[in-house]
Amino acid sequence: MKKLIAVSAIAALAAFASLCSSSAFAQASASASAAASAPKTTQQNKMATCNKDAEGKKGDERKAFMKECLSNKPAEAAPATPATQQDKMKSCNKDAEGMKGDDRKAFMKTCLSAKK
Repeated sequence: MKKLIAVSAIAALAAFASLCSSSAFAQASASASAAASAPKTTQQNKMATCNKDAEGKKGDERKAFMKECLSNKPAEAAPATPATQQDKMKSCNKDAEGMKGDDRKAFMKTCLSAKK
């Protein structure tokens, strides 16, 4: 009889422990999904990019790479490539809409010769 009570008590404790751990798992899962649905910060985006770029690196090499990558300031906008003559022509033509004759001719001359 004592064995039966002891086995029943162990089974009850096991069932209780199972319920506790499953509710803790559900809470952890819910908080993880809530965090996943929140928009990423710029630092999180930077971390993801650096991690992707660090693939294949290990140990001190990876550590040094990640430190450098994460400490870099955001890249400044790349300098615009010089406009081709065709691009200048399109832009100047658009700006010269409504002009005629000598006014247009003078405008186009200065517009096309300007460095952009």
